[in-house]
Amino acid sequence: MKLKKQKLVYSFLIIFFLSGSQEYALSQSKKIRIQGGNFIPLFQSGEEKKPQRVDTFFMGAYPVTNDQFYTFVQKNPMWQKNSVSVLSAESEYLKHWREGKPLKEHGNKPVTYVSWFAAHAYCEWEGGRLPNVLEWEYVARANEKKKNASTDEDFIKQLLGWYSKPFDFEKMSEVGASLQNIWGVYDMHGLVWEWNYDFNSVFVTSDSRQDKDVLNSLFCGAGAMGASDKKNYAAFMRYALRSSLKAHYTLSNLGFRCVYSDNVAR
Repeated sequence: MKLKKQKLVYSFLIIFFLSGSQEYALSQSKKIRIQGGNFIPLFQSGEEKKPQRVDTFFMGAYPVTNDQFYTFVQKNPMWQKNSVSVLSAESEYLKHWREGKPLKEHGNKPVTYVSWFAAHAYCEWEGGRLPNVLEWEYVARANEKKKNASTDEDFIKQLLGWYSKPFDFEKMSEVGASLQNIWGVYDMHGLVWEWNYDFNSVFVTSDSRQDKDVLNSLFCGAGAMGASDKKNYAAFMRYALRSSLKAHYTLSNLGFRCVYSDNVAR
């Protein structure tokens, strides 16, 4: 009788652990519906600034984590660190992993040291894609209370405060620890930069287009003159970073999240 009770207890603990793990995994893959609309992005081609239409889509509530990316490379060996093509990623690709997998303490942190090619492949494998610049900027305008806080001085000050701080990889927070905006999307700001599908579609003049390092002091020059809102320096910094990237780059503070078409994510 005692043995049966022990087996029941063990069975309960196993079920509880598995259900907790499943719930955790589901929360990490949560998708938020973003209602489409019109907005004027910071940069456009042409002199006239016209509202741009963003169709309704779903966005990952969090950046993709190391654990999630590890599942991907296990099922897609060509994206393992020792197998990836040199044309698809720099030598620093997944440099923070050990023996082909992330450290336990990094599991719920956003995956970085990944190239655009790797991020693109992951999102396709998941049935999604990388967000384009318009989609990402459309959601990035939001703070906790407004869908468009792009002219909110406190919000802009908050973003500039993050951009001005040196990045410390070892002190990187787990996903969900930074700002949650009114849409319910976490970490658009304050954690890592993120790849966009068309990251190089708008070029901003920089003093060093050959430099892949994220050195904010390099992003200056005449690029700001083409901005629709010259006060929104935080957005200008994002465009400047994108224009300095190449698809095979792998940076310590550059991750990604996926988006999904309205009819696919349901």
